[in-house]
Amino acid sequence: MPELYLKSNGVHLGHVSNDDLNFLMAQLEEESLTDEDYTITRMTFEFLKDQGISPNLQAILEKALGDKDEVEIKYTKS
Repeated sequence: MPELYLKSNGVHLGHVSNDDLNFLMAQLEEESLTDEDYTITRMTFEFLKDQGISPNLQAILEKALGDKDEVEIKYTKS
């Protein structure tokens, strides 16, 4: 099961489904084929909500953003 972390300090954000990870990969730009991180801004978050983000992934990204305007997250596949 894939897991999301804050890139800056490695704080574990939560588990996501393979479908959630595939959703992120399809909706967000990857800089390379080996890229495993994403920048999430408030605008990106609103875009993802418009695209049908799952409730679990939405909650995880809301928690990650907190009161910030932007965070970088990374994922690992188990």
